[in-house]
This record gives sequence, structure tokens and C-alpha cells, in this order.
Amino acid sequence: MKAHFAQCAAYNLWANARLYAAALALDDGQCRRDVGAFFKSLHGTLNHLLVADRIWLRRLTGEGEAPNRLDAILYEERRALALARAAEDERIQGYVAGLDEAALDAAFQYTNTAGTPFASKRGDVLAHLFNHQTHHRGQAHGILSILTGREPPVLDLLAMQRGVAAPDLRALAAS
Repeated sequence: MKAHFAQCAAYNLWANARLYAAALALDDGQCRRDVGAFFKSLHGTLNHLLVADRIWLRRLTGEGEAPNRLDAILYEERRALALARAAEDERIQGYVAGLDEAALDAAFQYTNTAGTPFASKRGDVLAHLFNHQTHHRGQAHGILSILTGREPPVLDLLAMQRGVAAPDLRALAAS
């Protein structure tokens, strides 16, 4: 299972870099345009993904910021959001790299944002985290096609496995 989650973490970083490259090419008005998606805009959707990852990593590690609202806007400025996304993806990769099979199978206790206690296996939570990323990245992908009228970047796992390049998100956001 560890190899599977390591691949998921690598894919997550790759797909987010490709998605953010397209988002950074838009103007601010496009990025914030309410297109009727669950988190309204591309900006809202990308912020939600970061919020959810921070909440889960806080639960898993006991470290880091954890917003208490799923619709929180952590970063108004897209380049700052992109830099935070790159850092969170690296944090996810580092967390997964530090786990062994026993840790993946072990349960841990946490509370949700409503304060309800739960216990779940780490591997199940990671599967949820990566599935959640893919779900909302798909929404963001659809929003990009609405906003641009063009085909958004390919985000297929097989494309990553076949060597399709992804930009360095830190460098892209810093430019």
C-alpha cells in the first residue's frame, strides 16, 4: 500500500502543478467568476482543496494550520495560493514517505469540523484525501473549460506515468 500512496502523492503534486499553471494564466476576474460550482469559482475551489488538505494533515500529524470552515479563503492572491499549494503537496509527499505499512493500517482518532469524534485507519484517510483532491480537481478542470472555452490541461494519472511534464509550481508562482 505504501507504494500506492507514494504514487498518489506524486500524482497529486503533478496534477496540481498542471492545474495551477492553467489557473495562473487567467486574469483575476476569470479566476473569481462564479460559474455555479459548489465553491462557486475556480479560486474558491482551489482554496477549498488547500483547506481540506490542511485539515486532514493537521489531524494526521498534529501539526500545521487547520481552518475551521471548508469554504475558507486562505489566500486572496493566486500566486500566494499556488506557493502554498506547492508547499502542501511537498508536505503530503513527506508525510507519506515517512509511513510504513503498519502505520498505514493503524487507526487514529480525530474529530471532524463539527467536533464529532471518529477513528479511521491512516490508509483509509489517505485514500479519502487523494480521492477528494481528484474530485475537486475535476471540478476545477471543468471550470477551466467553461472560463477559457478550450480544453484544459491533461490530468490523467497515465499521462504522468508516461512522462508528460508538469511545471515547477514554485517557480511559476514566483515569476
